[in-house]
Amino acid sequence: MDEKKKVIFSGIQPSGNLTLGNYLGALKNWVKLQDQYDCYYCVVDLHAITVRQEPKELRRRTLEVLAIYLAAGIDPEKNTIFIQSHVPTHAEAAWLLNCYTYTGELGRMTQFKDKSSRYGESVCAGLLNYPVLMASDILIYNADLVPVGKDQKQHLELTRDLAERFNNLYSPTFNIPEPYIPEAGAKIMDLQEPTKKMSKSSDNPNSYILIMDPPEVIRRKISRAVTDSIGVVKYSDEQPGVKNLITILNAITGMTIEEIENKYQGQGYAQFKVDVAEAIVNELEPIQKKVNEILNDKEYIESIYKKGAEKAYYVSSKMLRKMQKKIGFIPVSK
Repeated sequence: MDEKKKVIFSGIQPSGNLTLGNYLGALKNWVKLQDQYDCYYCVVDLHAITVRQEPKELRRRTLEVLAIYLAAGIDPEKNTIFIQSHVPTHAEAAWLLNCYTYTGELGRMTQFKDKSSRYGESVCAGLLNYPVLMASDILIYNADLVPVGKDQKQHLELTRDLAERFNNLYSPTFNIPEPYIPEAGAKIMDLQEPTKKMSKSSDNPNSYILIMDPPEVIRRKISRAVTDSIGVVKYSDEQPGVKNLITILNAITGMTIEEIENKYQGQGYAQFKVDVAEAIVNELEPIQKKVNEILNDKEYIESIYKKGAEKAYYVSSKMLRKMQKKIGFIPVSK
């Protein structure tokens, strides 16, 4: 008999266009996980509305993120791919978990503190409760592992605390999820401020490369990428801009850091930057082509998200019913 595969849950918000950082840091790794694990990959549109969204743009980006998942090589036959708002159990379980979460815990979340200091009194309750919805996303699939970046580690800790709290109050219900740290998840930095992580929310468009950026835009952004006056291609913390470009080349081509350093020895940065740009273009162009093909095939993309939502709902509603029963709700008579 086959050993039961461990469950992984992950999702990306459609709140902005996806960057090269999302692709090399997350999506490329997700593709490697699909044979080994039972994966649920979701477009987390409920999370996106903690910040005001333009409805038309939100719809467009939700479908684009879904198409990028598929174009990057995430196989709908091997994974469950769906849109979060199509599976009502996420929001329902989040309400139940809210009643086991302390406001003090939520107020201590770094992301909430950062954002609420900007918005003041007009900060929305959704931003405070966001980590509870994230906990619900993970726990209703009884996920064993969650690929998380540093910025989400605190939220996963809360998820673990809530799972333990619920299990202790009632009886074992949830797995306690572990962070999944990929072997070589490339951390791609800002092209203009290479000490910061590449982010789609940056005000300077030259600081990030979008997955859907045309080749000439990619070449221009890489040619403008901040380096230094040392003029040596070396993987060193003293040269964060150059180090970042080496990381990109290594993640795309598989060339080792040593091979890259040797190849550009004594050459300065001009040819190095040209080659980095070409590597990115060669990697992203086929994906962009596929994304456009998928988006133009409305029937196909609809069939993927419908099938994914049906499976996700079937699996998660079992867990939701278990939670409801333990809390003391009357089950719906068949």
